[in-house]
Amino acid sequence: MVRVTTEEFDCNVSTRRRSPETHNRKSARKAVRNLVEFKGIRRQGDRQYRRTVRHLYDGPAGAMLKVGSKICLHEPLVGRMLRSGQFDVSRFRSILDVGSGAGQILGHLVNVVDPETRLVASDLSPNMLKRARQRVKSDRPVYVAADMTRLPFADDSFECVTCGWVIEHLLDPRPGLKELCRVLKPGGSLLLLATEDTYPGALVSRTWKCRTYNRDELCEACREAGLPWEKELWFTPVHRLFRMGGILVEARKPCQPAVESVVADSHCDA
Repeated sequence: MVRVTTEEFDCNVSTRRRSPETHNRKSARKAVRNLVEFKGIRRQGDRQYRRTVRHLYDGPAGAMLKVGSKICLHEPLVGRMLRSGQFDVSRFRSILDVGSGAGQILGHLVNVVDPETRLVASDLSPNMLKRARQRVKSDRPVYVAADMTRLPFADDSFECVTCGWVIEHLLDPRPGLKELCRVLKPGGSLLLLATEDTYPGALVSRTWKCRTYNRDELCEACREAGLPWEKELWFTPVHRLFRMGGILVEARKPCQPAVESVVADSHCDA
């Protein structure tokens, strides 16, 4: 995987030069998203939508999340990515998995991280945490029911945060991303996976009552939250060739807040 500096992720859409073909493709994708994507997240108030999400995941749909993640290959592909070191978690001694769901990412983390690594799993739904605990069958993780926009952890608590298919449940991603940045230590890494604004992504949004993102807006939101993208990740070369599988990125909290254009190759000194 080629390392990419944050300078190559210029999120300022207004300064980019795009061909008419690129503009037309983006317009078509936006039209598809507006037509197919779940509308409730934009119509409901924040409090009502959060109740909708909790009800969804506490119920039968949440119970089927484990099966669904296997059928769509998300779970095995994430496991492959972690085992191969494409996103190397062996370097971290404290990891927070946000939106653990049925343990799709957590189940792999317990098998690949260092034995001394502190693992914490959080989710808005207490029922999903129960399912994760039953599935992972390990006493290593600590389970915490929490809203990702109000995490009950001190500043600079974790060297790594993983957040898979969770940010879609926020109409505005910035409060959640800023909270992830807050709990990350300087130099810490965020593994972020999100549903992209493709036609398959729009169908996913209807199933799980969430929104989708395009790369420009999510890149910009991460930058504003203090988490500039370091590199894009892909499940397989085929996914990269056809730009499939959604948005997978590693973002990094800068060692010094004022310096965002330089990518650190190691964690900041204590």
